[in-house]
Amino acid sequence: MIEYCRGNLLEADAEALVNPVNTQGAMGKGLALAFKNAFPENFRAYTQACQYGQVRTGKMFTTEQQTLLEPRWIINFPTKQHWRDPSKLEWIDQGLADLRAVLAEKQILSVAIPPLGCGLGGLDWELVKPRIEDALADLAGTRILIFEPL
Repeated sequence: MIEYCRGNLLEADAEALVNPVNTQGAMGKGLALAFKNAFPENFRAYTQACQYGQVRTGKMFTTEQQTLLEPRWIINFPTKQHWRDPSKLEWIDQGLADLRAVLAEKQILSVAIPPLGCGLGGLDWELVKPRIEDALADLAGTRILIFEPL
């Protein structure tokens, strides 16, 4: 089930939050910076994984939060390779396929998703939105919260 939202994704009532990242280990601007400040353990794990080449476009880098409160999972979604470069629709498509697999594998019942690649990545929301819908709309039993651009 897809729901559309506005506001602060970090405050979403969801078991998992999707963090748009690059593959270089930098979270210096935008929503990624907010994630860095809110979830420092996720940032440390992500940075280390980037140093070892484990964060790649098309593949989620997921951390489990050691807390009783939600979110339980932070799903780092690489929307670009270098932080200076733009996002590419092919990376969004590849990533959405992997995100779908991660949601099913971990039996995540609710996830909050930002406008992937549309902020600092420079992609057009009108091109990204239907890709998210097509990839996740029929995911049975999972509540999909899509945060639209302000």
